[in-house]
Amino acid sequence: MQLPHEKVELLIPDLTKKLFYKIGEVSRITQLEPYVLRYWEKEFQFLAPRKGASGQRVYQKKDIEIILEIRRLLYNERFTIEGVRKKLFRNYISFVDANTPEAKTDTKIKSKDKKETTQKNSPKQKVKKVIDKNIKETLKTIKAALKDLHKTLVISKVPE
Repeated sequence: MQLPHEKVELLIPDLTKKLFYKIGEVSRITQLEPYVLRYWEKEFQFLAPRKGASGQRVYQKKDIEIILEIRRLLYNERFTIEGVRKKLFRNYISFVDANTPEAKTDTKIKSKDKKETTQKNSPKQKVKKVIDKNIKETLKTIKAALKDLHKTLVISKVPE
């Protein structure tokens, strides 16, 4: 494996061949030790691979792409961990701006003299809107699943 301070160009395999990769496979692809990958999970909240039934980390293509970008920024561009966080957050905001109609809208507020004025949403407000929308959708899905489960349990209840 390369030392972290060395500039390295990686030969990245075709990541469309498999849906899931174990930490050892990701370690070989990214040329990073598994403990580094686990540490980065703590440092970068958006890097959160799923855990399989056995409790082992299971990475997807998007996770590997994020790891490769973090690696590039840290090792080749010489960013600090905090610098990488800020850069990736800015990239996420740009993505939200480009892909979410709700994030593009301006909010109208009434000033003291009751005239409507338009104020742009701050980046944090845009992200909060997107997250709130995702949470609501997830909660609706959970609610529907619970209703189905309840119906199943009521129907399968054997009278005594």
